[in-house]
Amino acid sequence: MEFDLTPKFAQKLFEGDGGSYYSWSTSEFPLLRETKVGAGKLVLQPRGFALPHYADSSKIGYVLQGSDGVVGMVLPNTAEEVVLKLKKGDVVPVVLGSVSWWFNDGDSELVIVFLGETSKSYIPGEFTYFILGGTQSIMGGFSPEFISRAYNVNKDDANKLAKSQTGFLIIKLQDGKRLAKPNKDNTNKLVYNINAAVPDIDVKNGGLVTLLTEAKFPFLGQVELSAKLVKLDAKAMSSPIYTTDSSVQLIYVVKGTCQIQIVGINGKQVLDTELKPGHLLVLPKFFVDAKVAGGDGLEYFSIITTSKPALEDLASKESAWGALSLGVVEASLNVSAEFGELFKSNIGKNKILIPPED
Repeated sequence: MEFDLTPKFAQKLFEGDGGSYYSWSTSEFPLLRETKVGAGKLVLQPRGFALPHYADSSKIGYVLQGSDGVVGMVLPNTAEEVVLKLKKGDVVPVVLGSVSWWFNDGDSELVIVFLGETSKSYIPGEFTYFILGGTQSIMGGFSPEFISRAYNVNKDDANKLAKSQTGFLIIKLQDGKRLAKPNKDNTNKLVYNINAAVPDIDVKNGGLVTLLTEAKFPFLGQVELSAKLVKLDAKAMSSPIYTTDSSVQLIYVVKGTCQIQIVGINGKQVLDTELKPGHLLVLPKFFVDAKVAGGDGLEYFSIITTSKPALEDLASKESAWGALSLGVVEASLNVSAEFGELFKSNIGKNKILIPPED
């Protein structure tokens, strides 16, 4: 079974005065289709407004840039709009079928990357959006007669509803146009700033790992995904690791670089390359990856396609090699007892993040 794991940059799908939207297509990145994960990136200029829409995928939004973002949501089976404040480092789950709009109320770009699971999508590996208003919208798709009946208006007003908004996907609101204000209590319940969280792993000169699950952030359970933020210090290593529960990892490189190697089926090395900012990488189930950060370190955000991830590393004191008895290690690697003891001793000193060599 062959996999092309080459990391990819996003392609621009739309650009207007209000902002732009980028996507990774399955035609350019077939592994997205095969693993049923997808990604997109929203860039909103000041006063940029992404029109209300829903999608065929559950996903997680991660705010890469900006401090005055606003998102409004109507969750499935509710009749209430919740309005949330967004800033850099925020994680916001977007539930399958929920209606949402996004607005940049600040003076600089608002940038959000979306990573999601696409097993229920029309096109596995991609997000399909259904827009409520504007061109190519649901409102514009119905006849004036149906709109008139549905919304109890005359046909002239029905045409206004269907055709007044000539923008598509992202528009720019005029100064003075007011939208609903974020609610602090709802923001605290439905948004989680992973940058400000206490890391699960903190290694001096090695880096930080913060794992976000529904145990920490209950709303995350509604998308049945978990998230991870990793910050590697310069030249530090993230030791070989894999998921034991058949979940897939989807990784977006925020900044910095690293050399990554991935080993898959039959011990075959399937990737040995450099990751750069903006790269998207898929790590298939049970494949093992290790990374060595470049001179400026590495920061990446990823999702795991389960709400209760099970991760196993292969080089620390808590690894499978560390747990195996000395005799099994000797027989498996065909080494002497002395070398086996040295190997297990070295593993016993390791953590998942390994600082650079002196």
